[in-house]
Amino acid sequence: MRIGLAADNGTWHKNRLLAALRASGVEPVLFSLADVAVVTGGNEPLRVPGFPDALPDGVLMRTIAGGTFEATTMRLGVLHALVAAGVTVWNAPTAIERSVDKAATSLLIDRAGLPTPATWVFSKRDAAADLVAAEARPGAPLVLKPLFGSQGEGLALIERPEDLPDEEAVARVYYLQRYVPRRDGLWRDYRVFVCDGRAIAGMIREGDGWITNVHRGGRPLPWAMPRAAAELAEAAAAAVGVDYSGVDLVEDGEGGFSVLEVNSMPAWSGLQTVCETDIAAAVVRGFLAATRGASRPRLVVA
Repeated sequence: MRIGLAADNGTWHKNRLLAALRASGVEPVLFSLADVAVVTGGNEPLRVPGFPDALPDGVLMRTIAGGTFEATTMRLGVLHALVAAGVTVWNAPTAIERSVDKAATSLLIDRAGLPTPATWVFSKRDAAADLVAAEARPGAPLVLKPLFGSQGEGLALIERPEDLPDEEAVARVYYLQRYVPRRDGLWRDYRVFVCDGRAIAGMIREGDGWITNVHRGGRPLPWAMPRAAAELAEAAAAAVGVDYSGVDLVEDGEGGFSVLEVNSMPAWSGLQTVCETDIAAAVVRGFLAATRGASRPRLVVA
């Protein structure tokens, strides 16, 4: 099989995936979506580095190169074009778009009937301020999140309308979610790694503050994942349509769990330290099985 690995950064994760692919008998081509070109006038206009004679059979996505809105749009267009040509792409561009956009994720989770904290998304500060005045108060805040963001960056607790930043500071989108405190006062939530429809690993994330992301100093702890949490994470991944994902859960205060986020490019270095499952190997197994079962893409040149 002709396999590409798209990984622009994150040496640890890239090396784990490379090792897992090679252990499966596959020598992948490492490339960046930023280096893919479109050249018309031939048999196949999409030109992927390392694949001069034919498109790859499969592309495993680890990261998308950062850049402008235009550059990101083009790179997602490349992934859509690969899928249209019969290439297996994990995660598929539609899933990436749905999970990167927190509003789209929340919409899909709610439409699927899954529990999730109350969420509101507005474009205007006046509308967001009215909502905060009605739903928040000191000691009972809402969480303001960037619509496009990860690893706990840019989060803020909002208790009063005057706490809201200007529209330009939030790219004219206010994504607000009810903050769900734990009864025991701990700053703790949960990450479940779902691959190919199954919850294969999970951990507690515990912090010294309310932001528990490992990237921001949160501590990964072992977790005897309840079946209810695993099933909820699996349902959330299915609702968003991701092949592999990190699903963030929080206890709902009534003995159950709620879905916070679904991540289509999850990190798992912290999770790997507290679970026995080889996560990279599991991702590679699922990806290669999907690729083997797919039709082959077209040739690049006649």
